[in-house]
Amino acid sequence: MPSALDTPQGAAELAESLLPPLGNRWLHTQAVAARAREVSVAVSEEDRGLLIAAAWLHDIGYAPELRGTGFHPLDGARYLQTLDAPTRLVRLVAHHSGAVYEAEQRGLTAELAVYEREDSPVLDALIYADMTTGPAGQSFDFGRRIDEILDRYEVDSEVHTAISKARPYLAAAVERTAALLAAHA
Repeated sequence: MPSALDTPQGAAELAESLLPPLGNRWLHTQAVAARAREVSVAVSEEDRGLLIAAAWLHDIGYAPELRGTGFHPLDGARYLQTLDAPTRLVRLVAHHSGAVYEAEQRGLTAELAVYEREDSPVLDALIYADMTTGPAGQSFDFGRRIDEILDRYEVDSEVHTAISKARPYLAAAVERTAALLAAHA
């Protein structure tokens, strides 16, 4: 059944209903969606709207009223599932930007595993958009974005450890998307 949530407009409206009070998180989300729009040529034409919708919704789990586990990819995916969002959209939100690495640190691997990860140009492009956008919407290259995350979190925190472990996976996704973008240039 079609859903407004897998369209950029429907996803943007939902994100705008929950994230603006979060300040920089809202700025980041808007910029990630804009970056996803820019890089959407890296995915098939039929997946472009889904990519942009996932970018709008990737951090929705940070909304205070959606917090269940405190792990935003999982909380966001669970919320979208309650709205009967399309399965692919839910899975993309659940697995954006190496979420499996942080789930491991938080002891939430089994909970995240409910949502199958698709290894695809769409997930890669979502990672690219997130990992080239700073916390307040700045345009960063991948290395600067990773460094910014590692600087923002304490060395022994779950996020710092997860991003350190995820770095090769994230770099590979960014590189695959960059190669597809170069091929379309």
